[in-house]
Amino acid sequence: MLKIISILLTAAAGLTFLHGQNIPGSKYAGLLDKRPVKIPAKRPARTGEMRGIWVATIFNMDYQRPKNVEEFKKFFSNMCVNLKNHGFNAIFFQVRPANDAFYKSKLNPWSQFLSGREGVPLPGAKNFDPLAFMIAEAGKHNLEFHAWLNPYRVTGSTKLSKQKYLNTLSAGNFARQHPELVLESPLPKGMRRLVLNPGEKKARDFIIASVMEIVQNYNIASIHFDDYFYPDNAPASVDAATYRRNNPRKLPLAEWRRNNVTMLMKDIHDQITAHNRRTGRRVRFGISPFGIWRNRKNSPNGSLTDGLESYSAHYADTRLWVRQNMIDYIVPQIYWQFGHNSAAYAAVADWWNDTVKNSRVDLYIGQAAYKLGDPGWNINELYYQMLYNRNLPNVRGSIIFSYRSMAAPANRTMQQGGRDMLKSLWKKR
Repeated sequence: MLKIISILLTAAAGLTFLHGQNIPGSKYAGLLDKRPVKIPAKRPARTGEMRGIWVATIFNMDYQRPKNVEEFKKFFSNMCVNLKNHGFNAIFFQVRPANDAFYKSKLNPWSQFLSGREGVPLPGAKNFDPLAFMIAEAGKHNLEFHAWLNPYRVTGSTKLSKQKYLNTLSAGNFARQHPELVLESPLPKGMRRLVLNPGEKKARDFIIASVMEIVQNYNIASIHFDDYFYPDNAPASVDAATYRRNNPRKLPLAEWRRNNVTMLMKDIHDQITAHNRRTGRRVRFGISPFGIWRNRKNSPNGSLTDGLESYSAHYADTRLWVRQNMIDYIVPQIYWQFGHNSAAYAAVADWWNDTVKNSRVDLYIGQAAYKLGDPGWNINELYYQMLYNRNLPNVRGSIIFSYRSMAAPANRTMQQGGRDMLKSLWKKR
């Protein structure tokens, strides 16, 4: 506790960090961006500041699979109390992790990460809808509930061949019913990733229908996508046939892939907007992409970074989506420290702050609580990042990855310090 108090006193003094200077364990400028980084001594929260957290259900990352409905209810209720006590005001819960569902759906089967077996509900869940319960329970604690979907993923990785893996899925799974609409992309060590093919209209229509099923049936704050679009640097061979068949404009492969993803984003936004107009509701649509759009060496509009680009690796033209207001909010995953050599935190945050300027898109920052305690990360890193965010006029808050890092950390001393800092930063106004 003495260490935490000393760090908070240091923060209160206000600091400027130059390249090469250190706070214990962290330097505060990268090799590409050598500008001084000014951390404000004190910066109050803006009205309506986003204080969100991601709850990942894929592979039960943040969520221990319950034995029955009552255990599920207890877990989620306790989570709401815990989050509210630490100043959070929004939950981004992964309700469709892998072409499946944590809700009653006519399109997607019950998730194996909910019941242990795809297509099978929780024991005692005949009349129980997990999503309806979570929305109501979050509301009791004044927590917004955002429905997080992975739009394309069938599986993150598998050693099985495509057809063998699809045969393990429930009979009602869209991917099993339509193997021709599933892409198989190679991974190291003989693994493979399976996704719905972004170049196939039938696949895009199914994703849109899955989104709208949730929008029409549940009182959610938003539909939220993460950073998984095309598999990382997918070789041309994985969708060569689709490219030849579905490319009437004869676009180059990379441009064609980006257009496929952009069409999905635009269509979803248009349909949600039309639904809102018909019903008077305000369901939003947001994306959490990889933090780098493009590096400046590859585009004059890019950031002062040198890393993987969502534009070319995932075929996600996030800057275009912002500039054309195809989304309502964006949450770049800036999972690097101030002193990162090729993606310094301030350089990336500044770029996004400038990118959303003059758009209707709200900017929140995705923060890496799970990295506290890693080499180059100090207990004060996240605290200073969030103070820095408040100094940027277009940053409207933060979303923390992820619940496990705050509730069941590997490094409990480090994470307790992180939680205490959040409480001090997010104290009631």
